[in-house]
Amino acid sequence: MKSAAPFMLLALLPLGALAATPKAEIERPAAAAQAIGVVHTVRQIPEACTRIEGRFTGTAAQPYDMQLVRTNPQCQPRAVFLDASKVNPSEAAGWKLNEVVHVPSAACSSQQALIEVWRKPAGQQVALDGQGQNRVYLEDAKQQAAAGRLAALPAYSVKLAMQGAACR
Repeated sequence: MKSAAPFMLLALLPLGALAATPKAEIERPAAAAQAIGVVHTVRQIPEACTRIEGRFTGTAAQPYDMQLVRTNPQCQPRAVFLDASKVNPSEAAGWKLNEVVHVPSAACSSQQALIEVWRKPAGQQVALDGQGQNRVYLEDAKQQAAAGRLAALPAYSVKLAMQGAACR
């Protein structure tokens, strides 16, 4: 029984860490377990024309690698991606926790990648038309651009953390 005590403490630590995290706007179950070296889509963000791709590396120094990939060269982004290390997204700074994605490792059941997707609204209310749609009309947009009144874009940022004990 003595040998189980440290593992019980390790099991409780992630729960305590998650309790301090604000409630996410989107809640989904954990992703399917991913094998080492297999590139998988973590999340797509169409308004930023971006797909978040990840893969378990199998190395202890950096067990999970994540990249932002442009979805289509012709896509016109309506949101921007900002580096989390530079903007430090938090609720106090006006960001909203959009989603927390849990990606378990198929090779190491005690380890998972924890990806936090943060969203910062543009700060202005979007006017909806009679059909409940946000429409942008070319002439109106040209006039706003000429007057220097372009709307700010919403922003996204991503944080990566590892949870659980590493396997040998």
